Amino acid sequence: MHMGHMDDTIDLESDEEVPFSSSQASNKPRSFDFEASRVVPHAKFTWKFIKQIRNGPLMSIYIVLIKAKINVLLPFGPLAILMHYLTGKHGWVFFFSLLGITPLAERLGYATEQLTFYTGPTLGGLLNATFGNATEMIISIYALRKGMTRVVKQSLLGSILSNMLLVLGCAFLSGGLTNRDKVQRFNKAAAAVNSGLLLMAVMCILFPAVLHFTHTELHTGESELYLSRFSSCIMLVAYASYLFFQLRSQQNTHDLVGEVPTEEERNSNVESSEEEEVPEITQLESMVWLGILTLWISLLSGYLVDAIQGASDSWNLPLSFISVIILPIVGNAAEHASAIMFAVKDKLDITLGVAIGSSTQISMFVIPFCVVVGWCMGKPMDLNFQLFETASLFITVLVVSFLLQDGTSNYFKGLMLILSYLIVAASFFVHVDITNDDA
Repeated sequence: MHMGHMDDTIDLESDEEVPFSSSQASNKPRSFDFEASRVVPHAKFTWKFIKQIRNGPLMSIYIVLIKAKINVLLPFGPLAILMHYLTGKHGWVFFFSLLGITPLAERLGYATEQLTFYTGPTLGGLLNATFGNATEMIISIYALRKGMTRVVKQSLLGSILSNMLLVLGCAFLSGGLTNRDKVQRFNKAAAAVNSGLLLMAVMCILFPAVLHFTHTELHTGESELYLSRFSSCIMLVAYASYLFFQLRSQQNTHDLVGEVPTEEERNSNVESSEEEEVPEITQLESMVWLGILTLWISLLSGYLVDAIQGASDSWNLPLSFISVIILPIVGNAAEHASAIMFAVKDKLDITLGVAIGSSTQISMFVIPFCVVVGWCMGKPMDLNFQLFETASLFITVLVVSFLLQDGTSNYFKGLMLILSYLIVAASFFVHVDITNDDA
């Protein structure tokens, strides 16, 4: 019996001699393999799907269209289009178009920033110069096609005034109140270069207006336009030279001057290297999003321009006030938030790059670009912004240049800039624009 028990044990462990034991032994592994084939491949498929979401287009859609809090305003774009075709109420169409364009402008800047991670500083600077004010350029081109040259001039003027007074003022005020225990400083050389370019832009805009109002044109009605086109070409050359200077020459500023970095600068460089950012989307995704967002902004800009005159009539507001004050405030909302954020973090050089750099781009690139585009379209777009608007720009550039000359910032300077913007806004509220749209 004992030997039989041994044989039974051996037979149970053998796969060849005992058929019953063989089937029983083979059933157990098959049952286990069947369960594994149901569970393990499913787990691998789930993990692979999760990785695809993390690294694929779905994650890109989440980052660009959902992650940012400002994206809650995205539905107002389609709503503006529906209001245009269903109700025809221009006031609501204009308002919803503004709200819909605001997050698109911010996301366009984000996509440009992501693309600069792959292109390097030189090409990245050119991309920022091109897409930094893409919203203003698109709106201006649509308005030019409609022959609304006054809207183009006033909206671009309003962007300059808003960036230099409101955006920079709020940034200085927030940064000064947050960092009250120390003096905030920025690069005086960069501020001086931007101030010089802004004064050059004022000079180019001032001469056609003076020529017009003094009635000293050689060819009445033509000399002003020819001077504007010639000055615009000179401004574009100057801006291209400025980009070359910023992206090439200024990289070796410390070497040329012979300055030795201080201990604080070394510490700040170490901190910036430790906080080095990495791109969140790929290069191809950045380029695709740039195209999509630009097309969507172009579509909404058409409805915005069509509704601006109706909004002025329905709201009983001067068209100049809407063009100079309301339109730029909403269009510069993203720049406003980023400038304040960098000022609070005591990164005033970036704040000046956002506020003053954007004003320089508009005055030296966008405005002459619109003159050249109007030239190609056969539209009489010139640099004559009329006397009231030119005086506002001239005084604003003088005030800001004076406040930036010492290279320091505090909350009182910010308050002065904000109060100055309120004066400008009140002036345009009571200002009556006697010129026509095609003047």
